[in-house]
Amino acid sequence: MEEKAFQDYYPDDLSCCYGCGKLNNKGLQIKSYWDGEESVCVYTPRAYHTAMPGFVYGGLIASLIDCHSTGTAAAAKYKAENRAMDTLPPLRFVTASLHVDYLLPTPIDGPLEVRGKVKEVKGRRVVVESQLIAGGKVCAKGEVIAVQMPESMAPDRHK
Repeated sequence: MEEKAFQDYYPDDLSCCYGCGKLNNKGLQIKSYWDGEESVCVYTPRAYHTAMPGFVYGGLIASLIDCHSTGTAAAAKYKAENRAMDTLPPLRFVTASLHVDYLLPTPIDGPLEVRGKVKEVKGRRVVVESQLIAGGKVCAKGEVIAVQMPESMAPDRHK
């Protein structure tokens, strides 16, 4: 049996994000997992993710780092609370800050791997550093400050 991705634990009413929502049929639907102390996500870009012929659009790179990092933040917070990811109340994180450095042009002709490391878990805030790797080379790195989703963003508040 395959391990469930962090995003598979998100409740359905919180699974609509373009980058990581399992219920967003037009989105990226990324999947993130633990690999030891790091988190990992592998995504294969589509032809329409092109910036210049042969290279990935930077917005896709930022989205992958962003959503992988917020998923990692949720998983790290569950770990910090010594809870399984299917326990209530659900923990969902949103981006407070996203910083991406583009180091090399990212080729579009193969899978992209995003590897994250949790830098800090403090209260409702988690800091994650990530690297995006293509063809064995680090093409981008990023840092996300993720915060636990505020109650004001809860779906039942917008009906």
